Amino acid sequence: QLQLVESGGGLVQPGGSLTLSCAASGFAFEDYAVGWIRQAPGKEREGVSSISNSGLSTNYAGFVKGRFTISRDNAKKIVSLQMNNLTPEDTAVYYCARAKAKTVVVDPDEYDLWGQGTQVTVSS
Repeated sequence: QLQLVESGGGLVQPGGSLTLSCAASGFAFEDYAVGWIRQAPGKEREGVSSISNSGLSTNYAGFVKGRFTISRDNAKKIVSLQMNNLTPEDTAVYYCARAKAKTVVVDPDEYDLWGQGTQVTVSS
């Protein structure tokens, strides 16, 4: 069964950290780039970060500003997003997704398999 399952979301205070994880199953994980996309209430989806199939290439949205780190473990079929120095503007549902290709992507339309999402709320 083709599936991506996110975990690790929750409530965190401004300046805090969270690590999101996404477990893949049902496909050859090592053959695809994967990434994280978020959607805040009333806003469009926006790409956060993606990583190539090998893990050697990554990209980040400008708003990340060095605060987030994406990584993957192909043996365990997991992709993670370490988020530091979170702000209320980071509040959103975060989705893990599989890209249509092996290389990093920017546009959310370049993903063809999505997880159910995990809520991240940054508030004092």
